[in-house]
Amino acid sequence: MLKGISPVISPELIKILMEMGHGDEICIGDGNFPAASIAQRLVRLDGHGVTEVLDAILALFPLDTYVEAPVALMEVVPGDNVVPVIWDEYKEVIARREGDKKIENIERFAFYERAKKCYAVVATGESALYANIILKKGVVK
Repeated sequence: MLKGISPVISPELIKILMEMGHGDEICIGDGNFPAASIAQRLVRLDGHGVTEVLDAILALFPLDTYVEAPVALMEVVPGDNVVPVIWDEYKEVIARREGDKKIENIERFAFYERAKKCYAVVATGESALYANIILKKGVVK
């Protein structure tokens, strides 16, 4: 354990966050996300939700300020009758930690392809649908 670091952040995850450089991306997946088959580096945080993992990560690194949208969400598949209310929680966390940042929505299969290129994927136990998010790391000043 370390002071000032959320207990949500595992030793494996803190190592990955430290290794990541400017422009690298990390995907936080919900419980339905195919994390193991997509990840180059997989971190399991099954007992946690995406919102608390998002908050813990954003306490440690900034979002990229050199891109239009440093945050990406998996958009709802047309025909699915789902309203991802968890996205409001994400917006609150991001605003509190980073200010107003643009968030883009990415079609499901395009999201999977982008997640395959992420430096790491965090698998959570999140039960909310469409709770997947990608963060682009910025410069630590």
